[in-house]
Amino acid sequence: MNGPVVVEVDGSPSSRAAVETAAWEARRHGVGLRLAHALASPARDEWSDAAGWDPDGGGLRDRVKGLLAEAERRALRVAPHLSITSDVLIGEPVTVLKSEAEDASLAVLGGPLPRGSGIGRLIAPGQCPVLVTRGRPTPSGTVVLAVGAPSGSWRAAEFAFAEASARGADLVVPHALTVSAARLLDGPGGAIPALRKRYPEVTVRPRRGRTRRALLRAVADAQLVVVGAHGRQGLAPGSAGRTLLRHGHCSVAVVPAGKA
Repeated sequence: MNGPVVVEVDGSPSSRAAVETAAWEARRHGVGLRLAHALASPARDEWSDAAGWDPDGGGLRDRVKGLLAEAERRALRVAPHLSITSDVLIGEPVTVLKSEAEDASLAVLGGPLPRGSGIGRLIAPGQCPVLVTRGRPTPSGTVVLAVGAPSGSWRAAEFAFAEASARGADLVVPHALTVSAARLLDGPGGAIPALRKRYPEVTVRPRRGRTRRALLRAVADAQLVVVGAHGRQGLAPGSAGRTLLRHGHCSVAVVPAGKA
């Protein structure tokens, strides 16, 4: 990871938790933290001066600055020496976060995500991983690698091994939900054998069962689940990844396919 960790700040409880998680991730990976606040596009005649996005005479500006200042204080409590930048950007939150994430190592969102949240637009080949967080990070629990399709499986496996190593956690690998993904992960020259050699400190715990019920059992005591996205389609409707994002009880990292 070289680029910053980026998080969208809106002052909600889930956003505050996401800021703490983002700070924790940035500290662990030795990168900076980027705080972004999204504002809906102002009317055309409000672009005429620097305060165009603040038509109520400073009140909105003060509230936004307060949100970002509070988010920075919260992040510094997690990581006192963290390098932090912040900005106010025009647009809807997902659009703003996608733009900010182009040069980021990781994008962090507060969850659980409501229907129609637009996370699919953040998940594209070559885009940085997206971490949907619930609550505060914890040093306990396993990391689980959950993949259902070959596309994105290798990059997701790399991310899962790196996170397990950084967290000092065991890596649980349930059987892939499709045979083709299982071959890519466990077959000759597959990701799991290669990554075991790269991360010998990570204990890998295979878990039998290809059903979603078996997957939910595997994530019951996890601190993080890593999901491989399905190429340009992102997370397909009804996929295990979408189920985990909506109903899971731990953080979920969605790793798009693309160059790792």
